[in-house]
Amino acid sequence: MAKVTIDNHSIEVPDGTTILQAARIIGGDIVPPAMCYYSKLKGSGGKCRTCLVKVSQSSAKDTRPMPKLVASCSTPVADGMVVQNITSPEVLEARKAVVEFLLINHPLDCPVCDQAGECDLQNLSYDHGLETTRYKEERREYTSVDLGPYIKLHMNRCILCYRCVYTADQLTDKRLHGILYRGDVAEISTFIQNSVENDFSGNVIDVCPVGALTDRTFRFKSRVWFLKPFLASRECPACNGKVTVWKFGNEIYRVTGRKDKFGEVEEFICNTCRFEKKRSEDWLIEGPSNIERESVISQNHYLKTKKGSIIKPLEQKTEAQE
Repeated sequence: MAKVTIDNHSIEVPDGTTILQAARIIGGDIVPPAMCYYSKLKGSGGKCRTCLVKVSQSSAKDTRPMPKLVASCSTPVADGMVVQNITSPEVLEARKAVVEFLLINHPLDCPVCDQAGECDLQNLSYDHGLETTRYKEERREYTSVDLGPYIKLHMNRCILCYRCVYTADQLTDKRLHGILYRGDVAEISTFIQNSVENDFSGNVIDVCPVGALTDRTFRFKSRVWFLKPFLASRECPACNGKVTVWKFGNEIYRVTGRKDKFGEVEEFICNTCRFEKKRSEDWLIEGPSNIERESVISQNHYLKTKKGSIIKPLEQKTEAQE
């Protein structure tokens, strides 16, 4: 076991635990943001640099600080390590620079992007972004393409986090898409316009932190804050059948994997559950999905308390807002 202190919060974790994993165990505002790391995907992390932290003490045996900021998603803790995240002005300035870099080519097309309202880059730029941009050169531009019958690729929005590549590598027998070229011309694509049609291909939509990979069956049908997410399940021979269904009235608009508090899918689901089961009769509704109060999706979905009047105090009650 190793004792690590992150932003004045101490915790003991097993050897080999990374700084980011230790921060997630503590929870709260000290958890660094992550755009490429995904705990369910082996080898992920170390690409986006948004989780940079300052190690002011390497260990109990070596009290010297690390010479530069490190990626918390790939740096293991050591006994006696002291880490600064939000308590370090240097880290916050570096995070602003990383966000500025990610937004160099990312278009401001949130009003027409299906990821708006649940986009990690939106949240990151709101917390750490700048009000103005210094970038004056032309942005990269790509034509949107269809990766098979279910997935639309908008390479303009891609930040090259590699999540979709790892997902395809680890969930399917034959990956058909990946990173082509190098440097500033690198892009996600398929070789000779192959169609991505394996039974678990839809999971690349769930893991994408931006709107680069979107659901063709859901495009432009509704904004996520107009829908109500419910936990649902069905007997499925290919996956566990536990999903989140997004409903408008009694109609199911889309189906996604269930996500934890860090926005990561708990269990990957098959394409049959995701794309072909859109009737209410197909699912056993377990109850409403938990939504963070700060999320725009929670608008008109949270519980409101009706305060009783002074004259009739017994009328106070809590009811679900429709």
